[in-house]
Amino acid sequence: MIDLKSTLKIALNSLKVNKMRSALTSLGIIIGVSAVIIMLAIGSGANKKVQENMESMGSNLLTIRSASAKSGGVSMGMGTKPTLNLKDAEAIKKNARGVDAVAPVLSSGKQVMYGNQNWSTTVYGITLPYLYVKNYEINMGRAFNFEDERNAAKIAIIGSTVETELFGDVNSIGKTIRVGNVPFKVIGTLKSKGQMGPMDQDDLIFIPITTAQRKVFGTDFPGSVNQIIVKALGIEETDIAQKDIEEILRKRHNLGKTQENDFEIRNSAEFQEKMKSTVQTFAILLASIASVSLIVGGIGIMNIMLVSVTERTKEIGIRMAIGARAIDIRMQFLIEALILSLIGGLIGVIVGIVIALTVGALFDTPVLITISPILLSFGFSGLVGIGFGYYPAYKASLLNPIDALRYE
Repeated sequence: MIDLKSTLKIALNSLKVNKMRSALTSLGIIIGVSAVIIMLAIGSGANKKVQENMESMGSNLLTIRSASAKSGGVSMGMGTKPTLNLKDAEAIKKNARGVDAVAPVLSSGKQVMYGNQNWSTTVYGITLPYLYVKNYEINMGRAFNFEDERNAAKIAIIGSTVETELFGDVNSIGKTIRVGNVPFKVIGTLKSKGQMGPMDQDDLIFIPITTAQRKVFGTDFPGSVNQIIVKALGIEETDIAQKDIEEILRKRHNLGKTQENDFEIRNSAEFQEKMKSTVQTFAILLASIASVSLIVGGIGIMNIMLVSVTERTKEIGIRMAIGARAIDIRMQFLIEALILSLIGGLIGVIVGIVIALTVGALFDTPVLITISPILLSFGFSGLVGIGFGYYPAYKASLLNPIDALRYE
């Protein structure tokens, strides 16, 4: 039977005798584990940030855009030809399965002014469900009501970026701004949602869609809109709703079987899954690169342990001469390698967490530290110790006691 207590004591004493060498041997593991922790923390943080941004834009969404206009044979892009209108939105809400809410939108870039301040932003003509569909919340003031929409009221809700640029620290509620040449009373401000990639989700103004159609943008096609945004009841219902919407719009637009759609439907779930998959792949790639240093650290352990076997040949011979078995010698060197790895792994976890938090604070980078990568890195460091320590331990256990005693 192996005396683990005695073997552990001998292994610890051996490591204490060569403190500097033991520390340098563990350094490779420390660097490897800390690198894995840092990379996974940054990767997980980025993944969480992407998910939050996606949720802030709304979930289970279908964005329907009108057709592309052409000028001189050049396509101007989807949404430039007025093929969608408010009645299309009503038909979708009434007839499509799996639909939670429908929000038609008419939008365009406009110059906005208050006093001697001006700002170029995007003005959205919306209906009441839009705030719910896109997860916008009122910060101060109020939202639109049916009366405002029916009367085409000249009122506006502004995003935090617009508020800052036009009003600074002044309370904007009740103030009058000019959208183009049309005066609007600010009745509400929005809670900040931040950046979504290059897009500032707070750089916008909401006005009633009827006001946008009649008094701001103007149109030769009454009731026309750029987009219709549909929120499905759930992920499963999104595909059902998309299929129904396509059939409803083709029928309403009198499109024949061979005719192409004069609209485009984009499924946010597909885009979100692609983004999540990309971020996760990137995180795995970073962790894989970092884990290479763990392998390098393991090779360092094996090299040092092989040197140790050579240096301690006589000690091994004495132990075997007084009754130590091959398995006892093997366990001694395996335990030494494991201890070096685990100590290096523990220090690496602490160093990795500290550096990850520091990087997050200094560079305003999202960092997410969870128990899983910590346990994974620490456990892997132990496996590296056993894996790369086995050969030196096995070599030591094969020494002939008489040859070992004669070794100088």
